[in-house]
Amino acid sequence: MPGPGAHMMYALGAGAGLMRVSRGRFGPHHCLVYAANAFLGPDLGSFAEWLSSSSSSFARSVGSLAMSAIHHPLYYPLLLGLPLSLLYSSLSLRLLRSGLLHSPSGAPLSKLQCFLLLSAGSLSHFFLDHLFEENGHSSTYTWVLSTGWWKGPAPINPDAVVVVGLLCTFLIGGFIYINRVKHEKSIISKSNQSLRLVLGIAILYCMWCASQIYLRNPPQPAIGEEADLGVIIFLGIYFFLPHSFLILSMNQRDYADGSDQLPQ
Repeated sequence: MPGPGAHMMYALGAGAGLMRVSRGRFGPHHCLVYAANAFLGPDLGSFAEWLSSSSSSFARSVGSLAMSAIHHPLYYPLLLGLPLSLLYSSLSLRLLRSGLLHSPSGAPLSKLQCFLLLSAGSLSHFFLDHLFEENGHSSTYTWVLSTGWWKGPAPINPDAVVVVGLLCTFLIGGFIYINRVKHEKSIISKSNQSLRLVLGIAILYCMWCASQIYLRNPPQPAIGEEADLGVIIFLGIYFFLPHSFLILSMNQRDYADGSDQLPQ
């Protein structure tokens, strides 16, 4: 299972990259809250279980219960999101006023920003855990691989060639159409339309794969031997969703000019 170094470097590396490209809208306070929850967040239950390992049986049972309840990508933000968001927002203000941690905006993180960062950290934590724990046999990773075809050479189905070809053609053609030359809409509008296009094609693609794997009798490979259904859903939940939360947690304007002021 990934340890503290892997979780922290993954989160801080992604955070530092966002700091660079966001022109100060994503700052050191964002990075700290995100990294703390990508590392220790869902493992708070494990930490409580470890602390209680040498205590009474009641303390060990409480620690085990905390582990089973909190070590989950959704239960962690649902159960602890509100109190921890209050804590992180207060901590952000204290770090800023004490001059210990710089903020380009000159303002502490809000409770909503902390909740988004906490949720992103939880999902990023399990992005690594699902891939690299239990000797590669975690239930999530096993399911991802199960959406592929491992019963010998995958047969070539003409209907799969037609459907996948059409979906990919619509994806590329639609993207070019949205971003065509002399299109008067802003780059923000174009990017939003492009994201909706990708999401729509991804949903249709997953529906096709699921229909071939789970609705046909007998099932047949959706895309040759590839596990596209599991890969798309896994990346959507554990990679693109947390990064979307990070983007939503950003401040509203650029602060690259360095003209920030501390709150009074």
